[in-house]
Amino acid sequence: MGALFHIEGVPIGITSVALALIASMGGFIFGYDTGQISDILLMPDFLLRFADCSSGATLETASGACSFTDVRSGLIVALLSIGTLAGALMGAPVADFLGRRYAMVVECGVFIIGVIVQITTTHVWQQFAVGRLISGLGVGALSAAVPMYQAETAPAQIRGSLTATYQLFITFGILIAYCISIGTRSYNGPSSWQTVVGIGIAWPVILSVGILFMPESPRWLVFHNKSDKALRSIALVHGMTREEAQDHPLPSKYLAEIQNNVEFERQFAAESGWLDCFRPHNKVLYRTLLGMSLQSLQQLTGANYFFYYGATVFQSVGISDSFVTQIILGAVNFGCTFGGIFIMEKFGRRWPLILGGIWQSMWLFVFAAAGTAKVPQDNPGIGKLMIVAACLFILGYAMTWAPGIWILIGETFPTRTRAKQASLATASNWVWNFLLAFFTPFIINAIDFRYGFVFASCNLLGAFVVYFFLYESSDLSLEAVDMMYIDPACKPWTSGRWTPAGYSSRKDIEEQGKAAQAHKGFAPEENRVEHANGNEKTTTNEGKIPGVNGSPHLKA
Repeated sequence: MGALFHIEGVPIGITSVALALIASMGGFIFGYDTGQISDILLMPDFLLRFADCSSGATLETASGACSFTDVRSGLIVALLSIGTLAGALMGAPVADFLGRRYAMVVECGVFIIGVIVQITTTHVWQQFAVGRLISGLGVGALSAAVPMYQAETAPAQIRGSLTATYQLFITFGILIAYCISIGTRSYNGPSSWQTVVGIGIAWPVILSVGILFMPESPRWLVFHNKSDKALRSIALVHGMTREEAQDHPLPSKYLAEIQNNVEFERQFAAESGWLDCFRPHNKVLYRTLLGMSLQSLQQLTGANYFFYYGATVFQSVGISDSFVTQIILGAVNFGCTFGGIFIMEKFGRRWPLILGGIWQSMWLFVFAAAGTAKVPQDNPGIGKLMIVAACLFILGYAMTWAPGIWILIGETFPTRTRAKQASLATASNWVWNFLLAFFTPFIINAIDFRYGFVFASCNLLGAFVVYFFLYESSDLSLEAVDMMYIDPACKPWTSGRWTPAGYSSRKDIEEQGKAAQAHKGFAPEENRVEHANGNEKTTTNEGKIPGVNGSPHLKA
């Protein structure tokens, strides 16, 4: 089979790249559904059919003669978020029962049903809104399942990059939705908006077919007593056959760590339930609340203020073609996310999020202050400054908070409760998504662009939470991350120096990986994988599994 390339001495197979691209179609579905509604709300035919119109309104005059009430536009936009909230909570038991891959297939089917409900109505706005609710069930479940699946399956050396592709595809979906909308807005009749919505069926079809060719999560397999299949799954992402993996130290070591961690959890805890996510033992409650807080704060950055209502916002600042402005914002969002993947892998999780929160806050203050100081419609320079501030805000968001939070949801929680904690964290994202989507029209009417000051303050709060509560999890296996959180000697602000037992620094993890590769399949003496009676176990010079047993190190 052969490795596609090596990172830190560890072979990475083409399956890892395919896994990132195919699973991230779940993010594309999310982004496409998010991006389309902003432009659809302004399409003349959609307004004529579903908004309140004055008598004699025609397709040509719909933009001026028709308008949505705040309640109606809020419900059309926000019912998706109610569906995603329920879907995120349902996603955990489905993913635990069916496995990560088959759960995604089911969730894609639910999304398609919702799309069909939307495009089969021509005059009942309630049916369109309910269709978005049903689609939301699929989107929400996928938003919990995909980052968790990618984090559990991807090699630790590229886990951040692969999980960040989920956010990259969200931004790609938003951009494609904008581009398709600008292409169909001139169509006569309902095809102007039905085409945009209907094309959404293609994306879950691609995901549901492609994911069946990917390996299942090795952690889910081990948890369900399928260690043989788990080894094959690990082998595939490292570009090896199962036979090659049995003789190579790295896949067997990874499997041994997973087995040891799962066995540890089985010995000291019963079958997990929702209440287990709120037990303070081993900082499980701490991590549940941290994940929920970070996902909530991601929404409170204010990004979806621009994505949901951007076309309307920029229309109000005097931009003649707000559709074009949406595409500019979408392109900035998509392009900068590539930088986000590099930043989150190169500089870890904590400092990009802290600096990103400060950067975003600064430009939101500029946006809000400019819009409040003078009327943008009467001052073209103010309108342009607000567009620039919005783009620079999106630049910072796309490089830090957008990919970073999804990465953390996949790698912060222990195996036994990971699915449920990821669902709770994602559900909190969707709660705030709904609140912002529904109440934003009312808030804008009340305080106009001063709304930006609220988001600016929330960004500063996010930077504060990250500094004092988030642990640095880059370059560690998921099992080692679990050990780091429960180490009483480790604090969030010192966590970047924490290392698993058997290593002197996180750089040492890289060096040992290179050493193992240099030995052409033979592990170094101090870190050998032994095969005894068909069971794998990893020993160090202390006879303990690095990152699972023994005392971790906090380098001064």
